[in-house]
Amino acid sequence: MKISLIPAFAALLLVNNVSAFSPMPSSMALRLASRNTLGMAVELEPEPEGGEEVSSVDDSFAGSRVKNMGEVDGVSSEDGTVYKFWLTAEADGAKIKEYRTTILKDAAKKANFPGFRKGQVPPYAQPQITGFAVQEGLIKTVESAVSAYGLKALPGSDGEVTVNEEVKDICKDYKVGDGIAFTAYFNAVFDPEKAPAAEDAAESEEVAADVE
Repeated sequence: MKISLIPAFAALLLVNNVSAFSPMPSSMALRLASRNTLGMAVELEPEPEGGEEVSSVDDSFAGSRVKNMGEVDGVSSEDGTVYKFWLTAEADGAKIKEYRTTILKDAAKKANFPGFRKGQVPPYAQPQITGFAVQEGLIKTVESAVSAYGLKALPGSDGEVTVNEEVKDICKDYKVGDGIAFTAYFNAVFDPEKAPAAEDAAESEEVAADVE
């Protein structure tokens, strides 16, 4: 799968001649919600009604939830039926900080801004670097969820991830190192290789419910 540039941040890079910046490679494409929420606190979008709760196949992604919202029309995969999934999770703040450090170092190697020493990244470019790090944190979190819930991502635009919150507003008041709670939609299939594990997890939950 491939990563797509985020239009809003890509435009900022061109305007400010920040040609040194580039997103880190990823296996899923990311689409950001576009709403006018300036001046408002960033809140999570309400959980959608309906859908079927999906059980995780391991304990590597605690605190997250995934719901199967149903089949996707017009999208097919040789690995099985394509479904639309809703996710709520938190991107790890420590990892976002690591991504930012990596991006900043790479940018410094190539930076050549008028009025600044070669290799120096000016203050006005720092928010853009943070924005790329946040984007990377979100997409990596979704990738982890796909694996943890026994799913398999789709290639190209069919597997695009839509973050429901306004990411530009998150970045505006974001403190590097903090975790970021978010919700998203993505298309995927149930991974045949992990299907037995998923079934075992579901049965374990049913047994626990019966005991209670």
